[in-house]
Amino acid sequence: MKNGYFQLVCGPQGTGLKVFAPKDGGEAVNVKEVMEYLTRNQIPYDTPALSKGLQNAAASRQEIYLLMLNREACKEVNESYSLLASEDRMSVIVRFYPASENGESLKPQELIRDLTFKRITYGVRRNEIFDFLSHVRYCTDLQAAAGKAPRNGSDARIEYYFQTDKKARPTLKEDGSVDFFHLNTINHCKKGDVLARLYPEDRGEAGSTVYGEKIPPREVKAGVLHYGRNISISEDKTVLTAETDGHVMLVEGSVFVSDVLEVENVDTSTGNLDYEGSVKINGNVCANFEVRARGDIEVAGIVEGAGLFAGGNIIIARGMNGMARGELQAGGNIVAKFLENARVSAGGSVSTESILHSRVTAGTQIVVTGKRGFITGGKVCATSLIQVKTLGSPMGTDTVVEVGMDPLKKARLQELQKQVTESSRMIAQIQPVLAALSKKMAQGVKLRPDQLKGLQEMVQQEKQLKEIVANNNEELTDLQSVLQESSGAKVEVSGEVYAGTKICISDVSLVVKESMRHCKFKKEQGDVKMSAL
Repeated sequence: MKNGYFQLVCGPQGTGLKVFAPKDGGEAVNVKEVMEYLTRNQIPYDTPALSKGLQNAAASRQEIYLLMLNREACKEVNESYSLLASEDRMSVIVRFYPASENGESLKPQELIRDLTFKRITYGVRRNEIFDFLSHVRYCTDLQAAAGKAPRNGSDARIEYYFQTDKKARPTLKEDGSVDFFHLNTINHCKKGDVLARLYPEDRGEAGSTVYGEKIPPREVKAGVLHYGRNISISEDKTVLTAETDGHVMLVEGSVFVSDVLEVENVDTSTGNLDYEGSVKINGNVCANFEVRARGDIEVAGIVEGAGLFAGGNIIIARGMNGMARGELQAGGNIVAKFLENARVSAGGSVSTESILHSRVTAGTQIVVTGKRGFITGGKVCATSLIQVKTLGSPMGTDTVVEVGMDPLKKARLQELQKQVTESSRMIAQIQPVLAALSKKMAQGVKLRPDQLKGLQEMVQQEKQLKEIVANNNEELTDLQSVLQESSGAKVEVSGEVYAGTKICISDVSLVVKESMRHCKFKKEQGDVKMSAL
């Protein structure tokens, strides 16, 4: 594609204009452009005649069309150009015009010097200018200089790796029903977890007009990570990492990690709680809910028909009414105002003012003191000591207390004894069959494939059973030693023990025949003996 253009013809008889037709869809010569060119070069012309002549040139479809401008002689005109800077000062367009037949050609350096003179110093496209003038196309736009638009940056942003709008959302069960006990209200985190990352602001890059004027990018907002304790920040201040197991929260733009989860009550507003650290409950735990914590659980109110499971200690300021379904399990100690109709298990000690119709197990001791200080009904077991004010009931309520061996270890001992007995019985059944088949093979009898397969299976089974017996016997020996060493265990009653109460110490027991006061019970010479406290 090539635009049409024009060339001035200078002669002694007058001044003419050659009009070159466009090619391949190029633009035709523009009347206004011709008029500006002639005016710039002080060439007289008649406007209507010029317009008519250019129309005739276009209509003639001649490759070159000559029209007269005037009858006056003119000087030769050199190759020239026009410059047009855009209003936004970001671009300069040049259009070139040919010299008259005897005029001089334009040198690229002349244009570049002119641009510099006009203070157009940025983005001058020197290579394009040289290339264009080596194969010049007249009356055609060339961008001689181009400014640079500013590159706008972006605000800093923070990406949080936990839900910042944690709200109670019931869990959807497989059958499509909704479980309001699991509300997913806690953002759990582990030590070393990345909690948040700051992507710093991008300030962008300044631009420039063709006159070298700087164009600043738009302003951006900087960012900073705000955080509390139990959190570390990277050297470049862009990454927050948890320093402890716990839960993470976003409070007023700051990230916090706590290893103590604090709630008012455990009810339909929280659902069940399952937490890596400790849990502090300022109110109550309502029926049918569960609280699980790897650390401690502290309840300022009461627990009713709920389950509390702690890796550490459990403290219940106002006590536990299990309602025949509540349960407490602690790896450490349990302290409660009272325990009623509950299942309780502690790896350490249990301390309370009363135990009523409950099954309580402690790895060390159980101390029931205070104004009431009674154990009535149920079964209470400890390894070394049960200390109580009142034991049993004048109404003859079934009450069992047991000391000596860790009840869990005793249960394990009984389980191992059962397993050894059963495994030995199976070995005794297998061995005669193996002996018979082995004898046949020794006599040269060829066994059927099913007999051979059965023999192999029985050999393998016997081997496994013997390994089980050996391992169990080893553990049994250790547990029996513990059982023997628990002879110092005792039950102390500072008030009264009622008739009908059963007292077990290690592997012996005693049913109290008549009420007694201020006494203690120990194992002596294979029996439970009572003595004054």
